[in-house]
Amino acid sequence: MKEKSVLYQLNGKTAIITLNRPASLNTMNRALIDELLAALSQAEADSGASCVILTGAGKAFCAGGDLGFMETLQTAKERQEFISTVGKVPKTIMDMSKPVIAMVNGAAAGAGFNLALACDLVYVAESAKFAQSFAKVGLIPDCGGFYFLPRLVGRHKAKELMFTAQMLTAKECLELGLVNRVIADSELFDQVVGFANALAESAPLALTMTKRALNNEQATLDDVLSYEAAGQTLLLGSADYLEGVAAFKEKRPPKFAGK
Repeated sequence: MKEKSVLYQLNGKTAIITLNRPASLNTMNRALIDELLAALSQAEADSGASCVILTGAGKAFCAGGDLGFMETLQTAKERQEFISTVGKVPKTIMDMSKPVIAMVNGAAAGAGFNLALACDLVYVAESAKFAQSFAKVGLIPDCGGFYFLPRLVGRHKAKELMFTAQMLTAKECLELGLVNRVIADSELFDQVVGFANALAESAPLALTMTKRALNNEQATLDDVLSYEAAGQTLLLGSADYLEGVAAFKEKRPPKFAGK
């Protein structure tokens, strides 16, 4: 039986989605993209998962597109269909109600770089390397790169990184604000899973509404104030709010139910 290109497992209240093509540095072909979209949908629907980790098997997080596979796409229709399907991945991550953490265990190049940026938080191993490597093979960034990168580093720095395909270290990415934290390779899994399971104990409704507000970068101040008023009105009437207040008064950890 052929091994799956994407693995799904639960660790506490965290769904761990692992890109599982280590021999090809977890590059994206059709099977991997289809299975990744299915795994993300599974995580969204999984009542046992309140947080999601996305990582890669072996030495890489994701080294971008599988060039060998893309050579098999003979027509413009086939190429457009594949790249459009790849584009569904960052959209799905952005639209998910649950926080998604990129646990970057190695190389994140091309679309793999942008896949990490689509996540809500990015924790990386000290040995991780990042590159917008598209220009080296005559391509433009995809997987949402034109959306995510300039919003994080500014237009001019994004141009430099995309024009030159410069390789960045984990430390350089931290200095640029591309990642949240750099962690020793040997401690990456335990620290990120521990953080994710702690985050999974937070109030689900509040996390979902906070994620949606922060992802809406086109919102005006008036839009934000209206969203705050509507959202806070809803949450002030929720069971989670009552539980949070009770736990605070009783000096105990809250037990949120997402209601």
